[in-house]
Amino acid sequence: MPNSWQALLPVPSACELRVPYAGVSTLVVFRPVTRQNAVYLQSSHIDSSMNIPGLGEVSKDEQLGWYYSEPKYLALLKGELGRVVIDGYDEDEAPQQYHVAIANLLSSSFAVLQAAEQYVFQYYQDMNAHWDSSDEEFLDIGSPPEVWRHVQLGSELVVSRRHYGDRGIYVSIECNCDWEPEHGLQIVLRDGKVVTKVGPYDGHLTNSDAFADDALENVVYR
Repeated sequence: MPNSWQALLPVPSACELRVPYAGVSTLVVFRPVTRQNAVYLQSSHIDSSMNIPGLGEVSKDEQLGWYYSEPKYLALLKGELGRVVIDGYDEDEAPQQYHVAIANLLSSSFAVLQAAEQYVFQYYQDMNAHWDSSDEEFLDIGSPPEVWRHVQLGSELVVSRRHYGDRGIYVSIECNCDWEPEHGLQIVLRDGKVVTKVGPYDGHLTNSDAFADDALENVVYR
């Protein structure tokens, strides 16, 4: 089934549908993608599966090479449903490190994210400083714990190996936040158990990689 694009109203997360294709029932996943201020649904069909320790049977997106778990209620996401996404698993030389990170991720509570809320709050303050209190975009958040009221946690947790530095396993969560609708909020956890990077979503797993600066190796927010 080739990718297809169709303009639609905004949707909150990925959705899936099992449809007839080539005479068989095929799972098709539709994910919202923003292009030029419009939201589209991109389709890709997933029809391969395997078992990954901690997740059980997962489905493979043949186009991306990623594995997707079944939706799970995750304490890390305040008990909301989330899907664990595995990137780079097939060709990895130490897949057991993925297994450890996944186990940590599944056992982590929301307190793991709360431990980094001062950095999320700093990100909010830096963005909000661009606005005057009379501006419509100005957002009044009084303290670090309050930032979570303005964060919509992402439902896909992408587990992958870092290509540089420690070459560890990291988990990236792409979230929405009220103070930066365009670039959102990225939260990265090393080994699925401690937050090591927050800020606008840029796809990098550390600030050291994002800014090509070894001095930022252990900097959570830049």
